[in-house]
Amino acid sequence: MWAKLKPKIWQWRGVIIAVPHITLLVIALRLTGLLQLLELAALDQFFLLRPPEPVDSRIVIVEINEADVRQQKQWPMSDKSLAIVLEKIKQQQPKAIGLDIYRDLPVNPGHQDLLEVFASTPNLIGVQKVSDTFDSSAVDPSPLLKELEQIGANDLPLDGDGKIRRALLYVNLDDDQTLRSFALELALFYLEAEGITEKPAANNPNYLQLGKGIFPIFEANDGGYVRADAGSYQVLLNYRGGIQQFTNISLTDVQADRIPSQLMQDKIVLIGASAESLKDLFYTPYSSNILTHPERMAGVTIHANLISQILSAALDGRPLIKYLPEPIEWLLILGCSILGATLAWLERHTNHQKIVIVVSISLVGAGLLGGSFLAFLAGWWIPIVPLLLALGGSAIALTQYIAQSVTEMRRTLGRYLTDEVVANILETPSGLKLGGERRKVTTLMSDLRGFSAIAEQFPPEQVVKILNLYLGAMTDVINQYQGTINEFMGDGILVMFGAPIRRADDSQRAIACAVAMQLAMQQVNAKNQQMDLPILEMGIGINTGEVVAGNIGSQKRAQYTIIGSHVNLAARIETYTVGGQILISENTCKDADIDLEIVGELQIEPKGIKDPVTIYDIRGIGGKYNLFLPKDNEAMIKLSQELPIEYTILQGKHDLGTLLQGSLVSLSPKEAQLRSPDSLELFSNLKLKLLIKSESATDLGHFYGKVIKKLDADEHYFLIRFTAIPPEIVSVLNNLCPGLTSLK
Repeated sequence: MWAKLKPKIWQWRGVIIAVPHITLLVIALRLTGLLQLLELAALDQFFLLRPPEPVDSRIVIVEINEADVRQQKQWPMSDKSLAIVLEKIKQQQPKAIGLDIYRDLPVNPGHQDLLEVFASTPNLIGVQKVSDTFDSSAVDPSPLLKELEQIGANDLPLDGDGKIRRALLYVNLDDDQTLRSFALELALFYLEAEGITEKPAANNPNYLQLGKGIFPIFEANDGGYVRADAGSYQVLLNYRGGIQQFTNISLTDVQADRIPSQLMQDKIVLIGASAESLKDLFYTPYSSNILTHPERMAGVTIHANLISQILSAALDGRPLIKYLPEPIEWLLILGCSILGATLAWLERHTNHQKIVIVVSISLVGAGLLGGSFLAFLAGWWIPIVPLLLALGGSAIALTQYIAQSVTEMRRTLGRYLTDEVVANILETPSGLKLGGERRKVTTLMSDLRGFSAIAEQFPPEQVVKILNLYLGAMTDVINQYQGTINEFMGDGILVMFGAPIRRADDSQRAIACAVAMQLAMQQVNAKNQQMDLPILEMGIGINTGEVVAGNIGSQKRAQYTIIGSHVNLAARIETYTVGGQILISENTCKDADIDLEIVGELQIEPKGIKDPVTIYDIRGIGGKYNLFLPKDNEAMIKLSQELPIEYTILQGKHDLGTLLQGSLVSLSPKEAQLRSPDSLELFSNLKLKLLIKSESATDLGHFYGKVIKKLDADEHYFLIRFTAIPPEIVSVLNNLCPGLTSLK
């Protein structure tokens, strides 16, 4: 089971890492309340975007605007004037009259007239302000209306941003009594005529049910709220709209009898102020329109909205705004987090990854907004801000994880591949696909001369130390000349110039890099001598031609490399080199088209190549590079007595088994003249042994050389270049030839 599950976990590791972290973070932000204002602002926009609802003709608002205030002889308007207005309204036989004007104190003249109207109007409801806060005080009701129990609370709970989004159905008083709200009292008058009275809901006896409508009590964390003041019996206001959504007339029109005779019949009539000077204005969701200045809504209009909400829920089944339980909301956050992370993870290998992820997340986010808005139209408030945060946050976290993984992968792969190859693998859509393309590439092959013999003399740990020092120095030089290290082959290095990135000066840089590598060997050997390690010599072969470059291998294992006959030719050319030598093909020489210091030219017939190949021995490159190897002026010293040797010819790393006889005639620090009765081919690799006794050992080991020149027409004398000489043989040769003080 675990064996099958483990690959899946690794395949989706980014999603598995990001989702729980982002989900917990968003839930934590949600619970701290940091998202509340954003969520309330989103709710406001839903109200603004919702299609306009029909005018509620069951409610008539008698509006007291600024013009009405100026028309009055005094303000507050006298009790006599108010009594006349109420009598005019009563004549139209409304079902209920709501007086949203404080009348806790007499405003003479006409106070007795007003009391008589109050006493003779059982369907008249006055107001009382119960709450006493830091910026407002409680206001007592009319004593007579209170005695007649015709009072409702007109308190409106404010949100943290100063807006009215909630309303009260019942208000808790200090004496453990409750007072119906102003809107509920008026709505009950209307509903009683329809045979609907207050009763507890069947599914929850704590909830009020009126006809078709059940009114759940608002809790502190409902919807987008966090730890809101949920005192008394609150509901979320499902606004119908502004004052234009109700029949409205001015106070002056009522006083002047400029209204239809049956306008208010069987309606709920509200009387309240909308004048700016009377300061009964509040911010609501409709104040959030970003295209216009924020407008405030009169308190009487807010009460009209609550009355309409009660009547519509009870009679028409208009939905109240409902909320999701917190566990369901958390599951939605988790789902959005999974969705965002999955989208980012699936798009991680596409072209223009970040743009694609942004577009995908934007489209899904738009879908979430649209879905949440449709749910709102159906009566559900689904907090959208946490969902969008989870969606976008998980995508951002995944993108960051991918970037971090790429950085780590780049750092890891950079130990084995050049930056160009890593970039080709990680940043291009086809970087990981198998296959290749034909392109002109300059191939540089380098190899240490006689390293196999050196490796036999030292323990593996020392061999690795020698290699790391050498390869580290060479890597720095190759990177400096923008070469791509394709492979370390033991002590050999395969370098590409022109893949995966092609440049116009690839062949020039390859030659300059080769010269710089040979120059860097001086510092490498200086460090080797300080650590009592052997002196190293390197040969370099370079060729230019068309190859196939790309990811070569199988689906399970592949490598970015180059293949083709020109790669093989570079390897063949390198085998002809001796220590400190650079050989380039004619192709490279022509392609470079730059001033070169050539110290030798010869034709070779490499194995597997049909036609002879001209190669050049390079000592330096001019132009902007201006790099030259030091000249070798070491003199050959003729031995007073020839040194007898036996040797065998090597084929690759193996000798052919036939022992041949000869002798060393002359010596220099790096070369020797060999006399042999047998004919030797140029560039033959020899394994040699001195046939003399040393004072310290009965048997001397082997040393190695390469035939680089035939010295006479009879082919009995040959110039050989030492490729590897053990220390004990160096000591013997220096003793036999005292003038030879610098033999390596």
